[in-house]
Amino acid sequence: MKVTRKDLPKSQVELVVEITAEEFAPYMEKGAQKLSQEIKIEGFRPGKVPYDILKQKVGEMSILEEAAHLAIHKTIDAAIDENVKDKEPVGQPRVEVTKLAPGNDMEYKIIMAILPEITLGEYKNLGIKQEEVKVDEKDIEKAVNEVAQSRAKETITAEGAKDGDKVIVDLEMFLGKVPAEEGQTKDLTVLIGKDYLVPGFDKQLIGGKKGEEKHFSLPFPEDHHQQNFAGKVVDFKVKIKEVYNREIAPIDDSLARVFGLKKLDDLKKFFHDNMEHRAKDQAAQKSEIALLDKILEKSNFGDLPESLIQNEGQLIMAELEQEIVKYGGQFEDYLKSIKKTREELMLELLPQAMKRVKSALMLREIAKREDLKITTEEIEAKIAELKVQYKDDPNVEKMVKEPGYRSYLANILANQKVIKKLREWNIS
Repeated sequence: MKVTRKDLPKSQVELVVEITAEEFAPYMEKGAQKLSQEIKIEGFRPGKVPYDILKQKVGEMSILEEAAHLAIHKTIDAAIDENVKDKEPVGQPRVEVTKLAPGNDMEYKIIMAILPEITLGEYKNLGIKQEEVKVDEKDIEKAVNEVAQSRAKETITAEGAKDGDKVIVDLEMFLGKVPAEEGQTKDLTVLIGKDYLVPGFDKQLIGGKKGEEKHFSLPFPEDHHQQNFAGKVVDFKVKIKEVYNREIAPIDDSLARVFGLKKLDDLKKFFHDNMEHRAKDQAAQKSEIALLDKILEKSNFGDLPESLIQNEGQLIMAELEQEIVKYGGQFEDYLKSIKKTREELMLELLPQAMKRVKSALMLREIAKREDLKITTEEIEAKIAELKVQYKDDPNVEKMVKEPGYRSYLANILANQKVIKKLREWNIS
């Protein structure tokens, strides 16, 4: 076997592997035997079909292709290990058969991405300050009021809608007497006293009764999130389908008991602690982003492999799609709402993907420099923790047994360990 190496741009290496006809002959035998086991030929037992008969049945090219597959599988690891010792490959190599003919040498090409050169900037004593967290009492009162609102007793009424009532409506919106795009909604719930769609919309429904129609016009703010309405006067046609009186639950100890607590003060403390925990997490994330950005600014990277950036872009898009589906949406509907194709969205995501790749490579380099390693015991402990946490989910049990999962988990734990040290060194 002969291997020729060529360094390519964008942190890639090309290996051309030549296998002589004599070296390839055993693979032809094994390829023919494998095919003869898979293909049923009358009069012969599986694996016992003579070569000439098999060749007539499937064609010699099929045997050659099976032999090439076996040869690549057997030789590729040694070709990479022996010829790319000075670089660290990343991702899956791309393999292409370049010569394959009866009685001739076989040749295939490997193109692989390698880690670029990274020159780390200063990553210690950067003096990043984390915001202090303080929970506003007004936010606690708002949360308590929202709980009381959510537990309101509702009663259908034939009277006109008044402040605090709930109204169910069918809505049509018009621009210049033409039905507006995305301007029709059935069974819209409106609480009188809260802004919907545009300020003042709910007030227009006051006095309206079941079966009545309301016609009115309202201006939309210049910065409204629906761009086709922003800064325009919109005509509304609203049919009232139902009106509900709402009796708000009393804000006292009885409200706390809904949550299994004894006192109203206990409920307020519950909201305080949750808000404080969430605010601390957000402050920690913000300071970590500032820290990583600062280290990135001071670090230099060689050419990043395009495959890494593309793969990370696909991962970001998959995460976005998963989040949309999680909340009951459809990704195709989301693409329509932003008026973009998948390809156009991918182009927008590539800068974010590049930053994520650089951050991951930077953390990896810091881990190497500081000798921050993940032990087998740490991996096993995390797996045991996941099994307990998701004991009723059979998918987790299956996932942790997959061959590549331990490497994936080790990478996550290593990043967490590096970030923990970076926080110790830099964030106050």
